[in-house]
Amino acid sequence: MTQTSRPVTAPRRDAARDTASPAARSVAPPPRSAAVVNAEIRALWCAGGRLAEERRGKYEALLAEWSAALRAEVVTAA
Repeated sequence: MTQTSRPVTAPRRDAARDTASPAARSVAPPPRSAAVVNAEIRALWCAGGRLAEERRGKYEALLAEWSAALRAEVVTAA
């Protein structure tokens, strides 16, 4: 009994299954730099010296964005 070898081929892709909805294909905007986010944080504080309760959520979101941008810039620099 002899065994014949067959060439290995990549699996075929199903084009119908690969199509995504327009929303899924949309590209996210590039992340903002830490300097840009920091400027927005400073503007929040300069608007009165104290954060109103309704601005605290925006401030916390900006801090998270700034922190992520700073980490990304450090990784890029390394």
